Amino acid sequence: MFDCSKFTALKALVKRNLLPILTVVSVVTGIVLGIILRYSRDGPWSPREVMYVGYIGELYLRALKCLIIPLITSSIISAIGNLDFSLSRKIAGRAISYYLTTTAIAVVLGIFLVVTIHPGGGSKDIKKTGEKKEVYTADLLMDIPRNLLPPNIIQAAFQTYKTIIIPPDMESNDTQYLVDKYDLAPGDLPPKHEWKTGSKYQDAMNIMGLLVFATALGISLSKLGKKGKPLLDVFHSLADASMMITGWVIWISPLGILFLITSMMIKMNDLSTLLGQVGMHILTVCLGITIHGFIILPGIYMILTRKLPFRFIGNMSQALITAFATATSSGTLPVTMRCLEENNNIDPRITRFVLPIGATINMDGTALYEAVSAIFIAQVRGIPLTIGQIAAISLTSTVASIGAAGIPHAGLVTLVMVLDVAGLPAEDITLIIAADWLIDRFRTAINVLGDSFGAAIVYEMSRKELGAIDDKKTLSSEEKVANVYKMVDNMIENGEDNHRTREYHMLNPVESNVLINQQLHTKEVL
Repeated sequence: MFDCSKFTALKALVKRNLLPILTVVSVVTGIVLGIILRYSRDGPWSPREVMYVGYIGELYLRALKCLIIPLITSSIISAIGNLDFSLSRKIAGRAISYYLTTTAIAVVLGIFLVVTIHPGGGSKDIKKTGEKKEVYTADLLMDIPRNLLPPNIIQAAFQTYKTIIIPPDMESNDTQYLVDKYDLAPGDLPPKHEWKTGSKYQDAMNIMGLLVFATALGISLSKLGKKGKPLLDVFHSLADASMMITGWVIWISPLGILFLITSMMIKMNDLSTLLGQVGMHILTVCLGITIHGFIILPGIYMILTRKLPFRFIGNMSQALITAFATATSSGTLPVTMRCLEENNNIDPRITRFVLPIGATINMDGTALYEAVSAIFIAQVRGIPLTIGQIAAISLTSTVASIGAAGIPHAGLVTLVMVLDVAGLPAEDITLIIAADWLIDRFRTAINVLGDSFGAAIVYEMSRKELGAIDDKKTLSSEEKVANVYKMVDNMIENGEDNHRTREYHMLNPVESNVLINQQLHTKEVL
């Protein structure tokens, strides 16, 4: 006999999880459709044809990215402005401590796996692809504080500062001293620290600079008190409106993700060749990401919150799938906020403060990837690494991941710094570029999951302080009403229309009249 109650429960379950279900279906459909189209013809698809297939996905990605600036700035400002400065400092300290700790754990895990599995031992026939990027480690490190303090906050919304190095013209008479100093042969170049430096702004949002500015503005508005409240209300409304628009955009995510995945599968290189060359490298990174994301992070969450992590992870599925499809943790930020606030009931004051910090500095997947890749390259080249070099890789991978913007393939640039510090040839980065498009999606998803766990843990640690603020606001509101009653009562008793009563009546005419009428009615009854 057909059980209507079970059907009703199933229907309610599907309705409640309709969006994640549609998103998963779109990912599977995109993979299958992409593979079918990829091998439906003998020759490869042209770049224009791939662009046509991914056009709707591109529009979806643009819609997400256009929400980043209004959402990050307004969320940070409203969250900090509505918190006590001492509490804001505590929350920031807890978040940063958690993020740095988990990043260090990810690096250690990656080093342990790559040393144990030794994936570079059987990968001697890897072909170089792409081209190396000429960077200098000191410049990469100094560019982090430079981007924290952008000279033009408007420019920071769409461009990031970058120091470039320019090779000297060795045929010029001005560089003859370099030839003599380093005994250079024709065609050789001097060490990079002898190169000229320049600067340029590349098209990438300077999230770190926006974060610092928004934090400073939020603190100042909080300290201004009543004077800053009107502007604070504007940013609070902007944050709420941005979240509402995010809700609209999320409902088109299954369609956008479908076309993003399909175009990605069409333009990929031959998968069998890729796996044959760097398959063990991919396997090692993915194994590390899986252990870190689904064993270590949930374990930390369970210990600190005393809650099971399974429902939490399930409620974040929409954000994780979006991160995998878009390969950008910053672009996924609106979806991550919505999943945390609506599905996991995390206080918006925490999510809107902590998540932008996490999207900027918490790159667990990127740090693990850089540590594994550096040692993998050394193994391929047969270069033995000392304990000191491995320690340098560990420390540099942690620092470099903080400087990696939450945009696609940013980890490749910072990987050059890791190789340089470890004394490995930077040009060998071309050995793993072919697989980066695939690994980038997995590490982005784990970055987003780490951000989410961090917000939940900080929320649990800050519950009492947040509750105290709420109680204080409620108490002050009750005291205000009591004082108004007292003022009105004095006016009626003494027939006095003093300055304070007139001032309140002018500022709150409706409420004041209601209170006066209530008091008069009470006295008539008595």
